[in-house]
Amino acid sequence: QKNGVSNGSLYKKPFTEHFEQAPLYVAVLTFVGFGVGTIFGYLRDFMRAWGLEKCNIAAEREQQKDFVPLYQDFENFYTRNLYMRIRDNWNRPICSVPGPQFDLMERVTDDYNWTFRFTGRTIKNVINMGSYNYLGFAEKDANALKTVTKELQKYGTGICSTRQEMGTLDKHIELEKLVARFLGVEDAMVFGMGFATNSMNIPALVGKGCLILSDELNHTSLVLGARLSGATIKIFKHNNVQSLESLLKDAIIYGQPRSHRAWKKIIILVEGIYSMEGSIVRLPEIVSLKKKYKAYLYLDEAHSIGAVGATGRGVVEYFGMNPDDVDVLMGTFTKSFGAAGGYIAGKKDLVDFLRTHSHSAVYATSMCPPVAEQIIRAMKCLMGLDGTTQGLQRVHQLGKNTRYFRRRLHEMGFIIYGNDDSPVVPLLLYMPGKIGAFARRMLEKNIGVVVVGFPATPITESRARFCVSAAHTREIIMVLQVLNALDELGDFLQLKYSRYSKSSHPELYEDTRFELED
Repeated sequence: QKNGVSNGSLYKKPFTEHFEQAPLYVAVLTFVGFGVGTIFGYLRDFMRAWGLEKCNIAAEREQQKDFVPLYQDFENFYTRNLYMRIRDNWNRPICSVPGPQFDLMERVTDDYNWTFRFTGRTIKNVINMGSYNYLGFAEKDANALKTVTKELQKYGTGICSTRQEMGTLDKHIELEKLVARFLGVEDAMVFGMGFATNSMNIPALVGKGCLILSDELNHTSLVLGARLSGATIKIFKHNNVQSLESLLKDAIIYGQPRSHRAWKKIIILVEGIYSMEGSIVRLPEIVSLKKKYKAYLYLDEAHSIGAVGATGRGVVEYFGMNPDDVDVLMGTFTKSFGAAGGYIAGKKDLVDFLRTHSHSAVYATSMCPPVAEQIIRAMKCLMGLDGTTQGLQRVHQLGKNTRYFRRRLHEMGFIIYGNDDSPVVPLLLYMPGKIGAFARRMLEKNIGVVVVGFPATPITESRARFCVSAAHTREIIMVLQVLNALDELGDFLQLKYSRYSKSSHPELYEDTRFELED
């Protein structure tokens, strides 16, 4: 399924997303795979119960048998019998900077992934296709990090206080002014943790008697923040403006349940780029609905800030819109900026309110100064305030890499999800057995990938998620090596399910000169 918008007054350029459905036989075989795994899981549980197989799982003491179990039965069953088979593909420890390449500590298991032991060897120069290092600012270049080193020597590593007590430094004030300037808004506030930026600030903005309209694929931090707020939550279909408008109409017409009083606030929660689907929010249409029904809009730009837009200013710039159209601009520094933490930006009244009422401001330790300086360094580079065009080149390079990588995967015959301009590229694997096989085979080819399955995705839509980086093309051989490996592995594991590919084995493009000129 190809979903595109090429005309209309709301969109200034084509907006194309891909969500192709797999052939029916793939869905059937996926369910059969889970069914077989489940049958063998029950068989192994039976064998463990009768002592025919060693039981490696933690067992409750006899005195605790009547306690409420910590895990649901199916969650526990899934973990020990299905997840455990492919557990070696997650939590792999790296021992270098997570740049375009990294070093991996080799580990092996002697008991089918229940425990691991390190061999003492290091797998060198693994191509990194999983980190959110979109602009390549996660780096160790001494010249680039001179200012960060200076701030570390001046301030140390920690602050040991909250923003409201003794934890506000001049670096925080400098960073907040720079963020507001970068986004084109009145004010901004920064926080030490990206996840908490959502989960701890949404409860400060809405509460009982308010209505939250949340996209069904929103990140867990948004979901947790919404639940902690005590507000009523209603879910609309992913990126579906008709579903959203229907909920808005009902909210205006019927009001709150039972009393039918008007809602105190109606707030729409969306993301800029959805991290599992690679799709971009339909911001122009959602802003139009927000204005029509007098609702508020909360935009999470964790994956989109720095990664899209002509100068890296996120989906607001990508669609050529005014930042004032979004009531609450949220983003993180953990991805494009190679640092940690997050921000909330918008009107000065909003930010002043959060400085007083945000749980993060009241209780959480402030962002450490070297991290703040790293963000300032990266943001100044993007804005050209360092006297170079390097930041702009990184943004343009990321866009080129993204479109090239996606186009090649389409031509090879893979089913990939998301927008053509999204650097998050999910490649659908579907069958549970292929999750482990794909990740292991790619590592054998010295390529590190992230594979994702249930419960992070629907049970029939397991996938590999690639994150494209501007740093990948400094040596174009890395991108070609990944594409060649994927082409070969796609044939070996029979992953080329797309019915709309241009060719099954396209020749590599001759022109591989991706570097931008100064």
